[in-house]
Parts: sequence; C-alpha cells; structure tokens
Amino acid sequence: MHHELIVFLIVALISVCAFAAEKFEPNYDESKIPPYTLPDPLTLADGKQVTDAETWQKVRRPQILELFKEHVYGRAPGRPDTMRFVVVEEDRHALGDTAIRKQVTIYFTDDDAGPHLDVLIYLPNDAKGPVPVFNTLNFHGNQSIIDDPAVRISRHAAKYERGERVRRWPVPMILSKGYGLVTTHYGDIFPDRADGRADSVQVLFDKPAADEPDAWGSIATWAWGLSRVLDYLETDKDIDAGRVIVMGHSRLGKTALWAGANDQRFAITISNDSGCGGAALSRRAIGETVARINTVFPHWFCTNFKKYNNNENALPVDQHELIALCAPRPVYVASAEGDTWADPRGEFLSAKFATPVYKLFDLEGLPAEHMPDVDKPVAGTIGYHIRTGKHDVTDFDWNAYLDFADKHLRASK
Repeated sequence: MHHELIVFLIVALISVCAFAAEKFEPNYDESKIPPYTLPDPLTLADGKQVTDAETWQKVRRPQILELFKEHVYGRAPGRPDTMRFVVVEEDRHALGDTAIRKQVTIYFTDDDAGPHLDVLIYLPNDAKGPVPVFNTLNFHGNQSIIDDPAVRISRHAAKYERGERVRRWPVPMILSKGYGLVTTHYGDIFPDRADGRADSVQVLFDKPAADEPDAWGSIATWAWGLSRVLDYLETDKDIDAGRVIVMGHSRLGKTALWAGANDQRFAITISNDSGCGGAALSRRAIGETVARINTVFPHWFCTNFKKYNNNENALPVDQHELIALCAPRPVYVASAEGDTWADPRGEFLSAKFATPVYKLFDLEGLPAEHMPDVDKPVAGTIGYHIRTGKHDVTDFDWNAYLDFADKHLRASK
C-alpha cells in the first residue's frame, strides 16, 4: 500500500508539472471568436419579455442576480450583527491643510485580533457640507497610495513602500474637484492567494460553507468588504452616503462591478480594465478566458464557474447583464488600447448590450453604436472610453471618472 501511494503521488506530480508547463496561447483574432448568442436580459425565465422598469426591478433583476450568485461569483452573507467601527485617527488639517484624513478600523466581532479592515479616508477640508466619495480597494496597502507618513501600514502589505503607487491615486486632484477618497487594502478582506481563506473574513461565517459549489469566491468577498466600508460611511457626517462611487481596477474592477450589482446603495459603479469576469463578455473567449482565469486564480470565483471552462456558451448569463444589474444607476466602463488581454471590444459590447435595460427607465444608456475613438470618452447613463496605453489607472481615467461623477451626482444636488 505504501509503494502504491508513492507511485500515485509521483504520477500526480508529473501530471501537475506537465499541465503547468503547457503554454496558454490566447486568441487575439476577432475572426477566430467562436459563434455565440448572448442571453437576453429582457427575457424572463418563463420566456416572456420585460417591457417596463417595475417588472425589471421586481422580477427579472432578482432572476439574473441569482444566476450570477449560483454560477459565477458565489453567495455572500449579510452584515454581521457584531460589527463596530473605531475611528483611530482624525486630522482635519492634513496634506498641508488641504484635507481631512481619517483612519478607521472596522471590526466584525469583539475580538480585535480577528479579521478586520483598516480604512483610509481623505476628504477636502474646505467642503461646505457632506461630500461624495470614491470607495475603492488597493493592491499594495493604504500606505502605497500616497507619501504620507501618518498613514498606517496595512498589515497584509507591509513589504510595500509609502507612496509607491501614488501615480495611480491622484489624491490632490480628487480633493480639488470636491470628492473624497476612501480606500482599503484588499488583503484585509481576503489575501489574494488560493489558500487565503484561512486569513480572510470568511472564517467568521459558518455559511456559506467553503466546500459548497456556490460559496463566495474572493471577488465576492472583496465586494462584501466594500459594502461593509459603505456601512461605516453611512455613519460619517462628513460624507454624503447617498453619493458613494464604487471604483476598481483589474481584478478589483471585477469586484467593483459585482459590488455595484449587489448593493444598490452605491450611486455609481466604475470598472477600470476589468476584463474576463468583469466587464468583458465571457463568450468572446478572446485574451483571458474563463478556463484560463479559473486555472490561474482558482479562488476568485465560485466552484460552479469552473463548469464553464471552454464551455462559455453554456453559461446562463454574460457580463452585459452584470452591468445591467446596476440600472438605473450610472456605470462607467474603461479600457486601454494596449490591454488586449482584457478584451477592450468585449468590455465595450457589454456596456452597449446593457443599454436596453436602461431604456426601460427612459435613460440613454451608452450613447454609441460603435467603439469610440481612442481617448474620446462617451457618456450617457453608461459611460465608456478606451485610452492610449496599457493595463493601468492613469490621470486620464480619473479625469473621466470625475467628469462622469459631476454629470450624474452634481446635477442632482
């Protein structure tokens, strides 16, 4: 028996190594995209058509949301009853007397040593009342977004230097436009690795159990964390909780879309270069595919999503319906010309094909039949641009988001 076990392990190891050595060759040729038919967001489960906003909100939207939970992102629990907020620091004269800086810890139980979130907040200190804010997650710790010695080092990102990602986070520009920035290190919620569950907020919950096929993956967990930050923002008198914008880049752009789809308190949802499992249509299978993303990042989605590896046409949903779940709230989708891995055309098409749902609310949706020219944003209730450059967040992106927020949030005040 011992000999048989050793042989089995050797064979298994060889198989794993052979699989890892197999090179993934992405398709970037539009002519090689397999034939597909997108699911219609306006067709009910019984085959009838949705023709009004009320039916969408009460019947069709819950159907589609349920399908995404079951087949793509997994199910998340609600807000813990024991959650509490501690304002660790408040400086109303930060950044050369241009900002209010707050650092808040969100605890989920009475145990301070358990999973918790450290939130960094910058607000303009010359505001005449509560301000709108961007609610975001960051990759390299709160200290990485700005060179500010007062910012606490994120415990799951201690190796990263202060201000090393400042080019992605133009805090002075955001503040000068009258908006605040709220950010949390995503590793506080779920460390981004296949075995990250043990160090994540998921350990606080018995349900959903980790082995259930529709249990929440890390994207759903990060989105859950953004909603818990919003719970705090609703208690902060300096913040207008009715004008909170959820924004994310790359895998955190996927997260922002799922957060905006789930939590209708978010006023605007912004996806920056989110690609497969984010804004890009899965059925196009161009650049990063469902099979590739599930292989390299097995923890991001629920286990059920793996059934659609190289089988995208069997998915009961596609990503245009994810954007549609945000209706009638505004959504902005951004791509980069050099980010072919994220399928910019597939991101544009998702925004385009979500438009019929917005029209149920007598809203414009995306005002473009064809992809706009590079560096030429288009914006109705759905906005889109493809900019010069690669997979990144730039000042061009932020300027577009600030203009979009002004269009929809300033006009309402």
